[in-house]
Amino acid sequence: MKETKRIWIRSMTGAAVAAALTSVAWAQGAPVKIGVLATLEGPFAAGGADGMRGAELAIKERGGVVAGRKIEMIKASSNANPDVAVNAVRKLAEQDKVDIVVGPLSGGEGIAVKDYSKTQPNMTFINGGSGAQATTLVNPSPNFFRFNTEGAQWMVGLGKAAVDKGYKRVMVIAEDYAFPYSQVQGFMTEFCKLGGRVPVKAWVPLGGKDYSSVIARIPKDVDALLVVLGGADAVNFLNQYEAAGGDKPMMGGSITVSQDVLNYRGKRRDSLVGTISAGPYADGFDGADWKAFVSAYQKNFPVSAGGYPSPSLFALVYYTNMKAALDALDVVKGDLSGGQAKYRDALSKLELKMPTGTVKLDSNRQAIGTTFVTEVVKDAQGALTTRVLRKVDNVDQLLGLKKEEFQIGSRDVPNCP
Repeated sequence: MKETKRIWIRSMTGAAVAAALTSVAWAQGAPVKIGVLATLEGPFAAGGADGMRGAELAIKERGGVVAGRKIEMIKASSNANPDVAVNAVRKLAEQDKVDIVVGPLSGGEGIAVKDYSKTQPNMTFINGGSGAQATTLVNPSPNFFRFNTEGAQWMVGLGKAAVDKGYKRVMVIAEDYAFPYSQVQGFMTEFCKLGGRVPVKAWVPLGGKDYSSVIARIPKDVDALLVVLGGADAVNFLNQYEAAGGDKPMMGGSITVSQDVLNYRGKRRDSLVGTISAGPYADGFDGADWKAFVSAYQKNFPVSAGGYPSPSLFALVYYTNMKAALDALDVVKGDLSGGQAKYRDALSKLELKMPTGTVKLDSNRQAIGTTFVTEVVKDAQGALTTRVLRKVDNVDQLLGLKKEEFQIGSRDVPNCP
């Protein structure tokens, strides 16, 4: 009995010493290690690289230090495959011993990393750019936060814009995974309520190279196409549609009109002019904070060094989530002790001042924010950019529907044939 008591005392003493050392470490300014996971391989590699630029910009704005603690950014790569993303984030957590993870980029990856976060209750996970609804709506994780609005929220307003342009029948062409399901739902929820119809949905594999069979299926009686493809997939489709003589007007998913796609050099590029879309930003937004953000991006990542004329969607959302990580760290004065409980409480209560407006979280730790309906135009230098047609504030994850009416987007939901 005495021996047991001595063991217990030694255990408690050891725990107290460890806690004290942790407290001293953060107080003395030990570095905070933040792992950043993005798709630096695969179809979204260009977007992933710009996502990293956005995260780096948020750190640079603070001079690389928060509350006296240096920020050490450790990069990790995936290829939009959920298993690869989890392996990468596991290395960050279990081998690199990061304090915080920011990422991933793609929708299916986000769901998988959210699930993994539950195995690491003393760490904090903050989304990078992934936009699948289920990440925060289905079995949310108490230590996973998303300060960017998601795929369905990004499409609010586009259904009405389509009807206003006279599009009554639309074919959907989208990648076959969680994020495009969310984008299509965000569009169709509004479009169908206004009398629009979607007679055909073509779900294509991520990383597809041949779109000939999809192009052959485009009905003659549809008014327009809704294309929810990103990165190399969008470029491949656009080039093949041009070669096939396609002439249907197009609407874009948020990732289809991002700068990483608008800057590709293909014949179909100019025909994107006039394409309407929706997303969490617009290149041509005239808000002062947005202009300052664009200027900082251009200064730090000029075109000559691989940046884009304007930050892409991925640069913005990674900047958003990294800024949230750093702002909350400032609130708690760098204190990540106690299993990061105070830090996560600060994140939950954070009202994040962003280039596009204020972001706050709901009870699932999911962003409520602003959506822009946009149109692709040419600027004075001939570069493609997006201008604002409409700005929608305070978009929540239920898209304005009652809870009992709402269903998560899938291949078959919504449906208005």
